[in-house]
Amino acid sequence: MAKYVVSPAKDIPPGGRKLVEVRGRPIVIFNLDGEYFGMLNRCPHQGGSLCNGQLVGLVQSTEPGEYHFSRQDEIVRCPWHGWEFDIRTGHSMCEPDRIQATRYNVGIEAGAAVTEGPYVAETFGVTVEESYVVIEI
Repeated sequence: MAKYVVSPAKDIPPGGRKLVEVRGRPIVIFNLDGEYFGMLNRCPHQGGSLCNGQLVGLVQSTEPGEYHFSRQDEIVRCPWHGWEFDIRTGHSMCEPDRIQATRYNVGIEAGAAVTEGPYVAETFGVTVEESYVVIEI
């Protein structure tokens, strides 16, 4: 798989997100406390922008009247119809075995490593001293 440099890591703070375009694909990068995840910026239901979706958590119940909240800001809700997707896996919260958003592997690479292959990026004779978000497609 080809790798593409899409952003300096510092441009996507923890809890943040950034919309990028890679080979004509709109991809939203999420930073969940230092872990980066990429999803196609299209809800599989009717194409709503997941980048514009609200981040929510997971509410679970083992019995009536007892609720447990977890995974704060790890679920993205489509702004059009409210479909929810796990940012870590892309799976739908309603039908995880049948419906999922397209995911992309995202990693962090040191600036010096980015100037060496096999990334698809135009390089110049400069010194790079920070980390960059790199996406695989």
